[in-house]
Amino acid sequence: MSNSHVYKKVELAGSSTKSIEDAIEGAIAECSKSIKNVEWFEVVETRGHVTDGKVAHYQVVLKVGFRIESN
Repeated sequence: MSNSHVYKKVELAGSSTKSIEDAIEGAIAECSKSIKNVEWFEVVETRGHVTDGKVAHYQVVLKVGFRIESN
């Protein structure tokens, strides 16, 4: 058994009408449906959409790290 791990990163964009946190959580939840061993994320961009002077959507770009399974 090895004490070291190898990781791969993918980039995702999540959006929400509620909050930045909701956009992050939604992106991670969807990603975890098709990628195993998701272990960390970093937010690399944050932006939003404004309608009539109010925030209509929050959008975040994430780098998500997942551990590669060893044989």
